[in-house]
Amino acid sequence: VRRIAEIAFDVNEGTENIGARRLHTIMERLLEEISYEASELGAKKETFSIDKAFVDKQLGELAANEDLTRFIL
Repeated sequence: VRRIAEIAFDVNEGTENIGARRLHTIMERLLEEISYEASELGAKKETFSIDKAFVDKQLGELAANEDLTRFIL
């Protein structure tokens, strides 16, 4: 949770600060792949963990690239 908050804060600081709307969009981006696979994962009773490594993998490029952050609401 801390890493997600850090990324949302950094993106808000680097671009227009839109507060919680930015966090909502970042959460959508973070969970995008899982959302598409949810029905299959549920049918197989699989679980997944969201840790710092997963957050960095999914959002790392976004957090590091200021040009990309402009396209995130």
